[in-house]
Amino acid sequence: MLTKKNREIIEQVELVSIDSLVPQDHLLRAVEESIDFNFIYDEVKDLYSENTGRPSIDPVVLIKLLMLQA
Repeated sequence: MLTKKNREIIEQVELVSIDSLVPQDHLLRAVEESIDFNFIYDEVKDLYSENTGRPSIDPVVLIKLLMLQA
């Protein structure tokens, strides 16, 4: 016999920091401490328009994603 349980909707909020999800000895933490990625902004500033087009993804984020794929 098929029966359905009457379930109440449970609303739960959980606050989690991204920092707590990455282990302290993870390779990405070592990369972040070793490389200052701010030089990328100077390298790509002529490739982005300040007043036309859609908002861009942060170029540093794009470079980090490429590094993760390798």
